[in-house]
Amino acid sequence: MKYLTITAIALVFFLTVSAQHKKYVAPTDTAVLNSLDKWQDMKFGLFMHWGTYSQWGIVESWSICPEDEGWTQRKGPYSKNYFEYVKAYENLQTTFNPVKFNPEKWAVAAKEAGMKYVIFTTKHHDGFCMFDTKQTDYKITDVKTPFSTDPRGNVTKEIFNTFRKDGFSVGAYFSKPDWHSDDYWWPYFPPKDRNVNYDPAKYPERWQAFKDFTYNQIKELMSEYGKVDILWLDGGWVRPLETVDKSVEWQRGIKTNQDIDMKRIAEMARSYQPGLLIVDRTVTGPYENYTTPEQEIPHELLPYPWESCITMGNSWSYVPGDHYKSAMKIVQMLISIVSRGGNLLLNIGPGPDGDWDPIAYSRLQEIGAWMKVNGEAIHGSKPLIPYEQGNTHFTQSKDGKTKYIFYLSEQDEVKLPAEIVIKNFPVTKKSKIRLLGTGANLKWKSENDNTTILIPSLVQTKWKGKYAAVFKID
Repeated sequence: MKYLTITAIALVFFLTVSAQHKKYVAPTDTAVLNSLDKWQDMKFGLFMHWGTYSQWGIVESWSICPEDEGWTQRKGPYSKNYFEYVKAYENLQTTFNPVKFNPEKWAVAAKEAGMKYVIFTTKHHDGFCMFDTKQTDYKITDVKTPFSTDPRGNVTKEIFNTFRKDGFSVGAYFSKPDWHSDDYWWPYFPPKDRNVNYDPAKYPERWQAFKDFTYNQIKELMSEYGKVDILWLDGGWVRPLETVDKSVEWQRGIKTNQDIDMKRIAEMARSYQPGLLIVDRTVTGPYENYTTPEQEIPHELLPYPWESCITMGNSWSYVPGDHYKSAMKIVQMLISIVSRGGNLLLNIGPGPDGDWDPIAYSRLQEIGAWMKVNGEAIHGSKPLIPYEQGNTHFTQSKDGKTKYIFYLSEQDEVKLPAEIVIKNFPVTKKSKIRLLGTGANLKWKSENDNTTILIPSLVQTKWKGKYAAVFKID
């Protein structure tokens, strides 16, 4: 009878959460649905923000945006004059030479950490292309860029090929707005904010040129870079005006219709990449195949596919001396996200020399050590009622035959108590419970639908684990 009660509560909870969030439009294409199912099993991915801005160790792109926000502040010798600053910023192209670029080193570290997919910034809002586009010379492969002479100068192709060879799914981050394009920020007018600086309805030919420019760049990525699994579109202010949600503060600044014809883009992209997942961030509809809460973890189970994109440091881009999250923090974030049905996309910003900070490698190594023991409770799992209870979280295998209980520690080294009590979590009589990383079956008892796992003193003193202990129930 309790199982029925729990199921009923879960249904009410699901409907409540559905009402609180925007309407999700599920894909209808069988190939896309299959890709989405595969992606949801991956759970853990690598994000990389990289561009010429790494040379100054500043925020990606946003310092050339004429908005007065905390993340758009300009610093340095050119900061007092906006136009001089932009000129100097764009001139970074002529000194960008990441000679330590070694995607194999990244792929090995990411794979060891248990990551299964990678999303790379092929172009951020500033318009500098990290791939060999034919639509502009503002790119890493142009003769003005020193690294263009390197055999691996087309870094997007190198990253995709390397990670794909190592078993990763690959995704292309692509910014819909392009602040370098004369057809987005028309030089006739000064830019006013992040949005297009003219009225597309008043100048339709110029807007059509920008639509074609965007279409052609995405076509290059979809047709010339091998198998691409995800097209991750950022810059949600480039959208049809009727999709603007006035309840969201940043969307209130969108005053013009910036429709770039996502139907045309999606049909073209999937003609080259059948089953492609498209993430048109924040634009609810058929082209947002999963949602992407940024720098946050939802407090509840969400009733649609989602991914928290979170930085390993404080910044998306490389910043010298950045403060990196501890391995314990990252592992416990991953557990929280997965237990609520999501994926974690963890960002690391490569530096101007083409490598990560050594701390990033250290963190991935520490995460990997934990994943080697406990990864089965993460990869290919799905949420399990009651999802979370104090410092315990729950997942189960896709077939529901195996259940996992995560016991989160308050310090690096896990100190197990003599018993762990889980309320409203009945276990069938023939079940076996063991602590991952050991071969021993643990005793347990179940009373009034509460389950108590008994941990003998020998296990408490001899077993060594970090961040979170995982109990497996068969």
